[in-house]
Parts: sequence; C-alpha cells; structure tokens
Amino acid sequence: MKGAFPMKFEPAPLEDWMRLYYFAVDDDIGSSGVEDYSLAELRAMLGIGTDELDAVVFRDSTSFGGEEVRTAIAEQWGTGDPDRVMVTHGGSEAIYLVLSTLLDPADAVVVTEPTYHTHTSIARTMGCELRVWPLRPENGFRPDLADLRAVIDGVKAVVVNFPHNPTGASLTPAQRDELVAMCAEAGAYLVWDQAFREMVVEGEPLADPVHDYEKAISIGTLSKGYGLPGLRVGWAIAPHDVLRGTLDLRDRMTLHLSPLVELLATRVARHAGLLVGPRMDQARRNLGLLRQWAADHAELVHLPEPMGGVTTFPQLLGHTDTTGFCHDLAREHRTLLVPGSCFGDPTRVRLGYGGPTSSFTRGLETLALMGENAHVQN
Repeated sequence: MKGAFPMKFEPAPLEDWMRLYYFAVDDDIGSSGVEDYSLAELRAMLGIGTDELDAVVFRDSTSFGGEEVRTAIAEQWGTGDPDRVMVTHGGSEAIYLVLSTLLDPADAVVVTEPTYHTHTSIARTMGCELRVWPLRPENGFRPDLADLRAVIDGVKAVVVNFPHNPTGASLTPAQRDELVAMCAEAGAYLVWDQAFREMVVEGEPLADPVHDYEKAISIGTLSKGYGLPGLRVGWAIAPHDVLRGTLDLRDRMTLHLSPLVELLATRVARHAGLLVGPRMDQARRNLGLLRQWAADHAELVHLPEPMGGVTTFPQLLGHTDTTGFCHDLAREHRTLLVPGSCFGDPTRVRLGYGGPTSSFTRGLETLALMGENAHVQN
C-alpha cells in the first residue's frame, strides 16, 4: 500500500489484545500483575510526605539513573554495586536495550516456548537464530533441563523468566543452579528476566544469577509484584561493558527517568516487602479460589498448577481456538481473559489471579457461565 510503513518487528498479539480490552472491562482475569496501588496508598505505606514531593526539582537525571535509586536497587535486588545498575522505563525498555546491545545478526539464542513476545521478537528481527527450550504442557509446563542441553551449544545467550509468563512454571533451586552451570559451560550470557521473582506460591524466591555468574544479566520491574505498572520503573543489572553498550540506544530514546519517578522508586526499593507482601497474600487466596473453581468445573477447564507469578495457562476444553470466546467475554460481559493465541497455543488462555478478590470471583463466575453455555450449545 502506497505510503504504508513496513513492519520492523513481528506483530505483538498480546499488546494488540490489551489495547483492545484492558481499559474496556470491569473484571480482569487475564493480566499478569497484582492489584495496583494508588499514590495515596504508596505515600502512607512508605511515609512519603508532601515536603519530599515539593523538594523535587525537575532537572535531568543521569543516563543510568541517579545514584540514590541505583544504590537502592543494587542493595535490594543486585550485588550491592550501583555501577552495575541501569534504571529504565519499565522492564520492557531494559529487555530491548540489553538484547539489542548484546546480540548480533546470526547469533544463536535460546528462548522458552511459550514466552513473552519481547524475549523472541527482538532477536528474530535482528536476524538471530532462535533455538527453542520447550515448556511442555504434558509436564505441566515444568522446565526440563535435558531439553535445554540439547540446544545450548554455541549460543550467545539464554533468555528466560522464572516464574514464567504465562504458565506460572518455575525451576527448583537445584535446577536453577544447574541452569547457571550449563550457561557457564557454554560461555553464554544468561538473560534472567526476574519480573516475577518475589511472586512465589510456596517457598523462597530463586537466587538471582547475578550473584554467582559473571555473564548473568538481570531484568527487573516494579510493574508486576509491586502493583506499580503506571510508574514505569524497570532496571537491568549487568556487566559494565553491557551497560555502557546500551547508551547508543538510550541516548536516542528515553535518555533518563524523571526525578519524581526516581524518588518513588528509591523508597519502594528500600521497603519492597511492604508492597509485595500484601499483594501476594491476596494472590495466594485467589489461587485457592481458582483451584476450587477449576475442580468444580472440571468439564470446562484443565488447570496446570502454577509455581509462581500470578498467571496460569489452562486449557478450555472443547475449544480449538479460544480467541472468539475471549472476544465475546470482553465485549458482552466486560471481562478480560487473554487467548492462548497470544502465546502460540490457541487452545489455552492466560488466566491471571492477582487482582482484587471480588472482581476475580465475578470474573470466574462469568467465565463458568459462558463456558457452560458454550458446552450446552456444542
């Protein structure tokens, strides 16, 4: 078409879906984060007074982020070294900057499947060879390191996120150690997207590989477990040369964060448990409701057991493609559910259980009603 711009990236069906429905529903049982906090709640929890807000001067920040916020992130999630931290506009910018800097055309990269789209689309657009580490539904999407060992030789990087989006699967601590050892043996960078790090169903969060592997790169965000997606704060913890390499892009994109955002992010980093604790308590209660709901509607849904995050990737029985069903759910019942086609498996849906319990319960009731009607019609 004359005047049309060629696409530089493959489509991002998940983002297209969220553009359609995220702001057009009443009940959200499809998103991957917890209930959002308000500024008033944040100020009350963290003791942020009006005097601190009034003292903010809207001058430029530094390219990697102000020293105070980088120090807080390094101490809470990193190695303690602020010089290994870059603060970004959400985790998405960190992923884009790191992968665009790290990779060259024809590099081989390991990615999981299913996966979040930025983990694959950047490398594919650059002309990299993508090697799939499959998370198999017959195993409840639990990772099998034998599958990784079959594809890791000669790769430039292994890109993962555990707990995993959309399945909620994760590694055991022993598997995490074996993964790090395999990357070290292959000489590969390990890009560890830890967006859901604290969001575990049972046990403790996995240790971040930046603590014990020199070629590990950790990507973090306040958008998921901390209920602050609108604050748009992420970070990369990486070797110095990788961070320096990102500046070519950063200087042509976002430059730096707002000092007001950095103030709030610093306080959150220093008191992270105050925010994530209540939200994960709520998510675990919702997961209990989800388990009972799935048991009560076993003819409609097969629910894999998540290990972390606040999403699972269930199969809607009797549907070869859930996309139309999810359209109807949003348009007719104002309930958000993400079709599995956004993650390469149209028989499934991404179901999120991190939101307010009352809304989550209504969403499940609506899903059951629609599912039963569809079952009767079939």
